[in-house]
Amino acid sequence: MNAVPSADRSGPTPGRTVAVVACAAQFMVVLDTTIVNVALPSMREDLGLGAGGQQWVVNAYLLTFAGFLMLGGRAADLFGRRRMFTAGLVLFTAASLLGGLATGGGLLIAARTLQGLGAAFLAPAPLALINATYEDVRARTKAIAAWGATATAAGSCGILLGGVLTDALGWRWVLFVNVPIGAVLVVVALRALPAYPGQARGRALDATGAVLVTSALACASYGLSELETHPFAAPLTGGILAVAVVLLVAFVLVEARTAQPLMPLRIFRSRALVLGNVAALVIGAVTTSVMFFVTLYLQRVLGYTPLQAGLAMLPLTLAIAAASLLVRRLVQAMGPRAPLALGWLLTAGGLLWQSRFSPDGSFTVDVLGPGVLLGLGLGAVVLPMTAAATSGVATQDAGLASALMNTARQMGGGLGLAVLSAVAGTATGATALTHGYADALLLATVLALVAGALALLMPRPAAAPAAAGGKEPGQRPAPVAAEPAD
Repeated sequence: MNAVPSADRSGPTPGRTVAVVACAAQFMVVLDTTIVNVALPSMREDLGLGAGGQQWVVNAYLLTFAGFLMLGGRAADLFGRRRMFTAGLVLFTAASLLGGLATGGGLLIAARTLQGLGAAFLAPAPLALINATYEDVRARTKAIAAWGATATAAGSCGILLGGVLTDALGWRWVLFVNVPIGAVLVVVALRALPAYPGQARGRALDATGAVLVTSALACASYGLSELETHPFAAPLTGGILAVAVVLLVAFVLVEARTAQPLMPLRIFRSRALVLGNVAALVIGAVTTSVMFFVTLYLQRVLGYTPLQAGLAMLPLTLAIAAASLLVRRLVQAMGPRAPLALGWLLTAGGLLWQSRFSPDGSFTVDVLGPGVLLGLGLGAVVLPMTAAATSGVATQDAGLASALMNTARQMGGGLGLAVLSAVAGTATGATALTHGYADALLLATVLALVAGALALLMPRPAAAPAAAGGKEPGQRPAPVAAEPAD
């Protein structure tokens, strides 16, 4: 890959290092959304966790991650991407060590909360660094394709890796595994990543907006997580979701009036960015739900062990990674619209096939075949979604666009899983369970088809400028041919 030197030209030329560090960091962050799931029974037995405690081992990370992503993205733009990336990585690594050493449920949940906070400041920076570092469109697209494949595959790899580590070394190693990786990445980041200075001079972080949006997303995430045990009309659930809506409206009003907003509303003038984030919502819902329901089907209906279930998910993971890398040529040649629509069509086909599994099904027919087709579709969506969600964004807003996309994906996962779990129901017995999972996957098929139809509204790629130097000052080119803002 050809990369430009760091912005201040005082550090080493990053070469492939930016892409490697970005992929490794993203793998850690996404991995921790799923790796603890298989280890929860062992955590409960060792630390005396109740059912609520088990839930919060997962939710403490997800809620904090989603709630602080916007703040983390804006902080990266204002105070420097390498600085915020390194700070988030240090916090994430230290929290992983603390969680692995936890002697009680409260300390473990506190450590997971700190992990989520570190991830929120760590996650937006890698994609922003890629977009800001690589001048060559092909090199940048290749780096984003690798980043997308890593991010998408890490979630499903967490199921397998969690089973392996828990069986071989104990549950603490699902957290300890982050420590050596994080330590190495901190050293590499400080030595090799470009030191873009940020835009903080004369500007302040929008604290009011940060508090409002973080509180809104946290309330929404908590309310959605409660839907499985409390109906929508229950005072607790309905009240919390109503508060989330009020806070979100207040956030929009504040952002429209403040001189230095956390999330400038002008970025939503880009139709490609808006549709890219809609795609992020849907892919979050579909990916999270598929991993959840297929894993349950394998264990509760077919009788697989956690490790066997993780191994059975590998074809899906490999298909996602392969498609994410192969689709880049289509994106380079055609822009994101056609590949995005094709990816959603393949995804819908895989979901429809997957929904036809039976209580006495087989791995080959009911898991392998639909999993490969579904993986190809999901993998094909990642790069064009990322290209659209970050295209045509000014350099100073690159971290914000990345954080917005990650937030959309995390929130899509929470909302999608809550809704589809309600569709699946709480029945017991192999036949009833299978029918419930099938109904949920049929609804996911509809979501994929709607997303595919919306992808056709994506603006066509603009013609390349005739001469160099036609780029607007302060704006990076899109990962594919630049697309006009609407």
